[in-house]
Amino acid sequence: MKDPQIDSNEGAIDLSHHLSTEARDRVANPLKDILRVISECPSDPHHSIYPFRQITYEVPSVLDTSDPVTSWRNNSGLAQIIRSYKDQECALSIRDAFPAETVITDFTNLIFTPPNHHVTLTLGNSDGITKVFRLFGEKGDHFLTDEFSFPSMTNSPLAYGVKWVGIKMDSGGIIPEELEKVLIKWDEAKSGRRPHVLYIIPVHITYIIRVGQNPTGSTLSVDRRKKIYAIAQTWDLIIIEDDPYYFLQYDTPQTNSTPADPDEFIKNFRSTLIPTFLSMDVDGRVLRIDTFSKVLAPGMRLGWITSNELFHLKLADYTDSSTQPPHAFGQMFVTEMLSEHGWKTEGFCRWLKSLCMDYQRRRDFLLDVFKREVESTGYASVNCPQAGMFVWIEVFFEKHPRFVRGGEFGGSPVVARTNTGQLLEELFERLMNTQGVVFIPSSTFAIPENPLWVESDGHVPLSDRTRFLRATFGGTEDIIEKGMIRLGKGLRDFFQN
Repeated sequence: MKDPQIDSNEGAIDLSHHLSTEARDRVANPLKDILRVISECPSDPHHSIYPFRQITYEVPSVLDTSDPVTSWRNNSGLAQIIRSYKDQECALSIRDAFPAETVITDFTNLIFTPPNHHVTLTLGNSDGITKVFRLFGEKGDHFLTDEFSFPSMTNSPLAYGVKWVGIKMDSGGIIPEELEKVLIKWDEAKSGRRPHVLYIIPVHITYIIRVGQNPTGSTLSVDRRKKIYAIAQTWDLIIIEDDPYYFLQYDTPQTNSTPADPDEFIKNFRSTLIPTFLSMDVDGRVLRIDTFSKVLAPGMRLGWITSNELFHLKLADYTDSSTQPPHAFGQMFVTEMLSEHGWKTEGFCRWLKSLCMDYQRRRDFLLDVFKREVESTGYASVNCPQAGMFVWIEVFFEKHPRFVRGGEFGGSPVVARTNTGQLLEELFERLMNTQGVVFIPSSTFAIPENPLWVESDGHVPLSDRTRFLRATFGGTEDIIEKGMIRLGKGLRDFFQN
C-alpha cells in the first residue's frame, strides 16, 4: 500500500485522492469572488424594507444559579434578554446575518483544539452527514460503520451505490481489532478495491458516533480511539466523527467548587470531556460533525463540520450549489448567545454542565425503575450509558419456551442459527399492541452481514445478536416510569404465556 503524499509546502498530508468524482467535478460559484468586493448585492432585497428591526430572545440567566436547567424548567430562575438588531450595534446584524462561522470556529478551537482545521456550517446534523457522504462516496464503495447504526444516516448513501460493512461491537462500542480484521481479510477480487492513494477507494470511510452512540449508548474509550486512529493512518482511512451527543456526558469528575474566573471555568469543564478524534488528528483525515439540536433545541437546523482546508472548500462549493448556508435566524441567535451581549462561551459551558446533570438524573431514575420493574423479572438487563440519551436493553430470549437453537437455520456464517430475530419482532409487536409502548428493536439498526468479510470460525451471526431494545431517558419521570412498568408486565406476559 502506497503512503499518502506529503505537501512539501505546508507539511500536510494530501488526501485529495479520497474525493468522489462528483466532488472533483463540482466547480466553485464564480459570483462568490465578485460578491466579496461588492457591498450592496442588487439581487437581494434591501435591508431598509425588511419587515422587522429587532429580534428578542428570552433565555435563562446562567450565571445566577449552579443548575440553570432545573431553574428554567421550574420557572424559578431569572431570565436574560438577548437581542439582534438591524440598525443598532450587535454581534451579528440582521442586515448581514452571516456568518456565524466566526463564533462557532472560536468555540470549536477552544473546546476541541483541532490542528489546522476549518468550520463549515450545515443545516443540522443530517445535512452535514449526507454532504460528507457525497464528498467521498463513489458507486461500488463500501463504508465501514458500527454493526448497529442509525438507519436514517446509513440509508443516505445507498441510493448512489455505496454499501455498508458493519464492524463488530461490544459494550465499549466498535472493536478496533475487528476493524483491522476486515481490512486485512478484504479480497479485492471478490469485493472491489481496498484503500488506494491514486483513486477513490471503496473502503475508506469509518462512520463513528463516538460518544453516547445511537442506538447502543456505548462510548469509545481513549485506548480504542487511539487504536482506531492508528488503524486509519495505516490503512489510509477517512474518519467521519458524528458526535451529536458529545456534550451529554455523565459521571464526569466534579470539582468541589465552581471557579469564579470564566477562563478557569471553561478549562475545568473542558477537562471533564472525553478527547475527540478531531483533537488527535494530525493528518487532516477526520471530519467531525456537530449540532446544537441536542443541547439547545431540536429543529434548529444549525450545525457544523470541522475538517481540513481541502474538504472545507469542497463542502463550501457543494453548499453553494445546493442548500445554501443555514437560515439567518439560527445564526443570529447562536452568535448573540456566544457574544459579550449573551451567555458568552463560559455561560454556554455552564448550561451544558447543568444539562448533563439533568440528563444524568433522568438516566439514574430510569435505571432505578428498570431494576424494580424489569430486572426483577429475570428476562432482561440494561447497560448504564456514560453519555447520550439512550439505553440498550438486552432481552434473554434463550429463556423463552419457544427459543430454538440449531443448525437447521442455515450453514453460512451469517445465517441465523437461532430464532432470536423472530422472537424480537414478536416481542416488539406484543409490547406495542398490548401494552401501548414502543421500544425500538435492535434489528432496525443492524447492518446486514456479508460472508465475504466475516470470519467463519466462532462467528455468531448478527441476527442471533439482535437481542436488544432501545429506550430513551429523554422524557419526563412520569413517562419513563410508565414505560418501564409496561415493559416489565409485557416481558412477563411474553415469556410466561
